[in-house]
Amino acid sequence: MTTGRAARGLTIALVALAAAAAVRLLAVRTLDGAVELGFPGGAIGDIRLSCVLVAAAAGGVLGAAGWILQALLRNPLASPFVLGVTGGAGTGVAVAAVLAALAGAAAPGPVAMVVPSAIGAVGALAVVVALGRRNGAIDPLGLVLAGVIVGTVAAGLTTVAESLLPPDRRGLLAGWLFGRIPEAPDRALLAACAAAALALAGAGAVLGRRLDAATLSDDEARSVGINLGRLRMSLFLACGVATAITVALCGPVAFIGLVAPHCARGLVGAGSRAGVPAAAACGAALLVAADALRQWIDLGAGRLPLGAVTAVLGGIAFLVLLRRTAAGWFA
Repeated sequence: MTTGRAARGLTIALVALAAAAAVRLLAVRTLDGAVELGFPGGAIGDIRLSCVLVAAAAGGVLGAAGWILQALLRNPLASPFVLGVTGGAGTGVAVAAVLAALAGAAAPGPVAMVVPSAIGAVGALAVVVALGRRNGAIDPLGLVLAGVIVGTVAAGLTTVAESLLPPDRRGLLAGWLFGRIPEAPDRALLAACAAAALALAGAGAVLGRRLDAATLSDDEARSVGINLGRLRMSLFLACGVATAITVALCGPVAFIGLVAPHCARGLVGAGSRAGVPAAAACGAALLVAADALRQWIDLGAGRLPLGAVTAVLGGIAFLVLLRRTAAGWFA
């Protein structure tokens, strides 16, 4: 990896983010199908700017976390969504909402969602890693299968929790579980999400060589002085908590953490020192672009949920990546 390529790739990712932000801020499709350009003043302008900031922060976390998980688990299909981390975080929030309703308390606010979301996210990741090991080593196929199973179980538990909520609270949880960009986000939670994105990107830049060594076998990594247990534990916890913050802010958002690292590798190569910041930038660009895209899609029932857009497009990308890597798994 040359410094020049890394710089060019990161610049391209940042330019893509700026372009997606410009489209989201300046272009809008009116009810009669016309396109209007220009930044509106007042409340509408504030809403658009908030949406860009939220999408960039959440996408940055998911992109950086996706790269780190793929490196630590030596699996190109690892991501917070595929591994059930976002599903576990959603279950944590749903269970907290049910407990609050049973206790007669108010529904938990965005900041109050962070703790149960983090417990669910870290717990789901721990279960997936435990189930995805074979003979003491991580099995790539087993890891993905475990993630799918844990995510499915988490979705089922979330549905059960939703059915236990009073009718006046059920709709709010259902809308949040679709994934959305809040137009008036909690500022403290938005700041925490942005800080988490920067922290993961910075950790990737600082620990880049260790992450690269972690992609080798356990014996090879240890032979160059890498404490894999400590590295995995600390970064798994960081990725779990950071993902939990995005879930509390935006709800479960699919596949950004899977696609963004692969986009970054195409731009900067396989080195984690430049790759993690590039994956954060690509994740931010992808989520801002997805939010801009859904403003243009009108099926007669209002704007599509953000989670639906990322699930459809990301699901297609997942199948393509799965086809490319399956031969290596079964060889």
